[in-house]
This record gives sequence, C-alpha cells and structure tokens, in this order.
Amino acid sequence: MKFISTRGGEKVTGARAIVTGLSENGGLYVPEKFPQVSVEELGEMLEMSYPERAAKILLKYLDEYDGAELLAACEKAYSKFEGDDPAPLVRLDDGVYMLELWHGPTCAFKDMALTVLPYLLRKGCDICGIKEEILILVATSGDTGKAALEGFKNADGVKIMVFYPSDGVSKMQKLQMCTQEGSNVNVVAVKGNFDDCQTAVKEIFQSAECAVKLKEKGVVLSSANSINFGRLAPQIAYYFSSYLDLVSSEQIAMGEEIDFTVPTGNFGNILAAYYAKQMGLPIRRLHCASNSNKILTDFLETGVYDLHREFYKTTSPSMDILVSSNLERLIFEISGRDYKLTAKRMADMKNDGKYAISAGELEKIRETFDGGYADEDESVEAMYDVFVDVGYTMDTHTGCAMKVAVDWFEKHKKDETKMVIVSTANPYKFPQDVLYAVTGNDVKDSFKGIKRLHAATAMAVPKCLKELRDKPVRFSKTAEAKKLFSEVMEFIG
Repeated sequence: MKFISTRGGEKVTGARAIVTGLSENGGLYVPEKFPQVSVEELGEMLEMSYPERAAKILLKYLDEYDGAELLAACEKAYSKFEGDDPAPLVRLDDGVYMLELWHGPTCAFKDMALTVLPYLLRKGCDICGIKEEILILVATSGDTGKAALEGFKNADGVKIMVFYPSDGVSKMQKLQMCTQEGSNVNVVAVKGNFDDCQTAVKEIFQSAECAVKLKEKGVVLSSANSINFGRLAPQIAYYFSSYLDLVSSEQIAMGEEIDFTVPTGNFGNILAAYYAKQMGLPIRRLHCASNSNKILTDFLETGVYDLHREFYKTTSPSMDILVSSNLERLIFEISGRDYKLTAKRMADMKNDGKYAISAGELEKIRETFDGGYADEDESVEAMYDVFVDVGYTMDTHTGCAMKVAVDWFEKHKKDETKMVIVSTANPYKFPQDVLYAVTGNDVKDSFKGIKRLHAATAMAVPKCLKELRDKPVRFSKTAEAKKLFSEVMEFIG
C-alpha cells in the first residue's frame, strides 16, 4: 500500500507516512486506494478480540509491517485499558447505543490510537532505516497531549513536546499534562487558542530553516496529531468493532446499515468513520456534532468554510477549534482526488481565511454527512435528560453529540436505523461541568467536583485522575506562538 499527499508529490510507504507525519508540501497523507473488507471477512472478525480486530484493519493499510508483531503491539497497547473490552458498547434505549472510548490510561478516546502509535512509529523508523532521534511535536486542545505524553514517555530514541492553549483546556486536562512523568517529555502553554498552537506547529514542520537546524542536531520531526495517518488508522478499527458487537449481540443483522453521531473539532474522529465506510463497513450516515464553534456545521450546510467568525471558549474544550485539519482529507476525496484544487483551497484558507466547494461536491458530502451543534445550555440539557431518564452520565463533548442525535430523531421520527453515539471522554475529566449538568450544583475546585459527582452518580473514579491531586507540577512555562521553535531548540539541547 502506497500513500499520497492531498497536495500532490511523491508516493510513499505507510511507514514513511507515519514517520514524517506531514508531507513536505504541507499536505496530509492518504492511502492511494481504500482497502476493502468483505462480508466474509467481517464474519471472521465476529469472534475476534478487540486487539485482533484492530490489527486486521491496520494491516490492510500497513502491509509492510509484520502481522504477528502488529497483533502483539495491539495486545500490549490495549492491555493498558480497564476491563475486558477497550471500546465497550452500552445500550441506552431502543436503537441507541453509546460507544465508550475512554477506558484507556488517560480517560480519553485519543488513547485508542496513541497507545499503538509508539510501536507504529518505532517500527516505521526501522523499516525506513532512520537512526536519528525522533522529536514528536503535538498541538493539543486537551486530550491528545496527555495521551501522546503517556504513550511516548521514556520511549527509546524519542522525545515528545506538547503545546496547549494556556486558557483553552479544562483544569483536569492541564493537570494531566503538567504533572506528566518521563525523562523525554516537555509541555509548554501557548498564549492563544488551539488554532494558534496548531498553526505554529505546522509552520515548524514546513520550515526548511527549522529542518536544517534540527538535522544539525541529529533530530527528525514527527507528529502525534491526527494529521499523522498513524494516529488516524487505529481509530478506524473501533467503528468496525462496534458494528461487529451489534451483530454478535443480535441488535442488527450482518449487512444492515447503521448511523454514527460523532463529536469532533479537528474532524479526525469522524473521518475515521468515513474511511471505515469507504472500506465497506455498512454505515448509512455520519452525524457531525459541534459545540458553539460550529464551523463544521455551517460548512456541511453551505459548502463554505469561513474562519471569519467569533471563537468561543466552551465547556467542551477539545472541540474549541476553527481550523479542522482533517477536513482536508475529505475535501481531497470529494474533489475527485484533485490535489491541485485541494492545495489551492488550503492556500485560500491560509491567505483569505475562507474557501468554498462546488454544489456538486457539497451534494456528494451530504450523501453521507450532516451536521448539528449544541450551545452550552443545550449540551447541559442533553446530559441532564439522559442522566434522569436512564441514569447514564456523559462528559460535555458527548453531551453535544447527544443533542445532535436527539435533534435527528425528532426531525426523522420514523427513522428506525440504529444509532451509535461516540463517547469521547470520561465524565471525571470535566467534573465541575458534568456535576452542574446532572445536579445543578456549581463548585470551583476540580477535586471537590470529582467527590460530589461520585456521590451523585456512584460512577467509579479513575485512579489516574484521583492521583493528580498529589502529583507535583513539572511544567509551567508559557510562550508566544511565534516563539515555539525556540522552545523546541532549548528542549533538544
């Protein structure tokens, strides 16, 4: 399997795409073609464990990796998760299910990929003959940073540096990152929002001057953000696995189509579902859920991507994003894989803050996608209603998805297609906001929030979050976005 850039250029192997993260021209790597999973193969996967399913999907794309090694890596990665199933499916109501992706070591869905990525990257370096030290740069809106830090801590031949918006993550997310253990890690707060972090990191990747200076130090850059295909690929697996769980529990028949509602800011999580559909998974529709920063909702409605809008800080900070990087991969597909047109549109966004797709392209997107959003009050109401009705507690991002799913059912009352809502974080990562949603009580301290949320819900508190109270803060530096490369050079020494 070869990979190509959304903006043109040479074909590369999967290993090379993972190691470099981003193509030299700034494009994102995509598979030259989508591998197919037949109905017969789906049937064979029914009795497989989650690691076996994940390895099978990954090997479809990464055929230069050894299958036995890949399976062993998946088994090791997912052994770090609580319970027997890393991605359990919970039935909420007739035809409505919650896919819980937050049972990993950092209590967020990013663990589903970032526990596997260290193996994919290290093995990719071996396949490509790369002996230099790898420096991973990560821009995070909250969850990716901690998951990447945990995944790569103390990894041989690797250093990792995470940048987060100084006032754009929850208190628990900040504590998780700033108390991170490991001799090869660094965390820096950035003045600005996530888009400022992401833009600054992308500029480092695309700078010839930065590349020369890093090469002099014997360092090669890579990424753990979802711009890296190695981050995206493992996420495809949980869409297959949840479908197979519905079949094996006799909730659906094999071949029956289902819907997914996905809370997303950077468009990576829902893009993984789209890739699963392209591979043959029977998905009917993908409902894209946003918060008040509803740039994706507006794009799916109008076909115009317009950055000229107010930016909101919300209680679902991982979705506080205006520049949704992974949308470029979808734009590339619906343009007929026109890399010149895709490059022009990305240049238009960079230069003018805006681009538009054609009516035909928008119609093609609407065959699969629709969008909705929840403002702060609507998210709270959705979380409260589900807690009162069925006793289920969800985090703020999942609350946005729940509101979008409810809106769909209210508009399409006779729709009997099964709906899977993707739940992206443990509620205790946002204890004060979830506590307010389910009880109306407001507390200022995160750990008091955890205590009271536990009293209200009886939901188990993850050990990794309880322990944060007593962990020393290791990282407290704040920097301007334009000075991030100076921080990088200081870190590598």
